[in-house]
Amino acid sequence: MVKKAVQRAAASGQRNMDLRTSFPRSMNCKLEGYVHLARMIDKCRATLTGTEGEYIYPCPMDDRLLEFAGITVKQFTAAVKANPSDEARVSWFIGAAKAHPQAELEAWNRTMLTRGPSTPDKQAYFKKLLDSIDPSRTDLTTWADLQDLEEGRPVPKRTTPS
Repeated sequence: MVKKAVQRAAASGQRNMDLRTSFPRSMNCKLEGYVHLARMIDKCRATLTGTEGEYIYPCPMDDRLLEFAGITVKQFTAAVKANPSDEARVSWFIGAAKAHPQAELEAWNRTMLTRGPSTPDKQAYFKKLLDSIDPSRTDLTTWADLQDLEEGRPVPKRTTPS
């Protein structure tokens, strides 16, 4: 899994992560079973070199993954800085992360990918962003889908709210 994600990142010109000119990997991209890990690595790498652009590291989604793993932002950032490849970074992450049964990891992944705005203010913000990208996509209700749509990735039409 890691190798394919790394190959995709290299193929898309993300070897030297510059989020002013490219996008981080999708939250849907899994590394060793974790959604969002690839995206968080990309944002951390860019932040370390001052090329994060408008992206925020750590953001609330990053905080959720780190909390689930039992890793601090400081530890993760140091590991990304110290390890030159995704393979090494992910190996460190798996070694440092709190162990979870597979079913718990899968449930956590589903929660991350189906998370939508949780307050009226966040719902208004979500709708404003969605309307600025594609107002016809009233079927989208999750942050993961909104990110993918904004970054030009295909997002299937949802027959029921995602």
